[in-house]
Amino acid sequence: MIIFRHRKGRLITVLLCITIFVLYTGHNGQLFSKSLVDLSKNAFRLLGGEILPSHCACIKCMTQPDDDIWFQKRFIRSIKPFLTRENKKLNDDTRAWWRQLQDDRSTATFREVVERLFQVIPDDDLYMDAGPERCRTCAVVGNSGNLKGSHYGALIDSNDFIIRINMAPTFSYEEDVGSRTTHKVMYPESAIDLDNTTRFLLIPFKTLDLQWLPSAITNGSKITYSYSPLRPKIKANKDYYYYWHLVLVLNPVFMKYVHEVWLDYQGKYPSTGFMALILAIHICDEVNVYGFGADNDGYWHHYWETLTNKWLKTGIHDGDYEYKIVMKLSKKFKLQIY
Repeated sequence: MIIFRHRKGRLITVLLCITIFVLYTGHNGQLFSKSLVDLSKNAFRLLGGEILPSHCACIKCMTQPDDDIWFQKRFIRSIKPFLTRENKKLNDDTRAWWRQLQDDRSTATFREVVERLFQVIPDDDLYMDAGPERCRTCAVVGNSGNLKGSHYGALIDSNDFIIRINMAPTFSYEEDVGSRTTHKVMYPESAIDLDNTTRFLLIPFKTLDLQWLPSAITNGSKITYSYSPLRPKIKANKDYYYYWHLVLVLNPVFMKYVHEVWLDYQGKYPSTGFMALILAIHICDEVNVYGFGADNDGYWHHYWETLTNKWLKTGIHDGDYEYKIVMKLSKKFKLQIY
């Protein structure tokens, strides 16, 4: 028994040294640091949680018993991120907020529209499997020009889930942004074709978006215009792939929660990227963030575009406030910014 205690004590010391080394390694030797992190995770698992009883199998989980009040007030696990038949009814407050986002004047009944939607795509409550045996690592990859020359590609690809935003390409940018994509967050006006293993996560800003989706992923939609042209048909696998959904829809209730609770109603509504980030906090145990904020010179542009307008801002989204919240989450060790 004494020998076991000594061995466990030495192992704890080694693990603490590894963790400190990884935290101070920074961005150099990223993959080496990643392998050390994995080694630490496995060692903690071998100890059966005796050192630090945890809510997940990662070194640090998204929720902790000693979370500070700021995070506790904002992280509401009971709010379901994805739209299902179960939550197809919106209360008056949520419906009023959602309809004003893009001046929704549809007279269609929300519940009927949702019912028709789930006649085409599966209806399950996904990713709500958090527990002491799960360690789900997620990369949320923004589109900022600060990704140029970053060489983060291999590090991004090492995550379990890789969430990308809108039309962001990977081809010919693999060294900086990686090549894998597990989830593509889009709305109808930004939709592109996807392969059979990438999950299409629709962010619906109006009833028309929910009406467009079922036809667009099957025989083609007759809805071809909103405030800009829409593709009548896109390639996206609506069926199961290894028992996972490949088409998901963000819950308007969750969208309002992000705007109200996390952003204090700053901006007209949250950006697609910020909603993807808060989603990751809800479905992942470890969140790594890439390509958010302005570039190194303070300009806002996409990594695949040539900077032509140095005065470009974030429009209806309060990009500065969103980035402030991202930085605060980082300081509270809820995510890692690269």
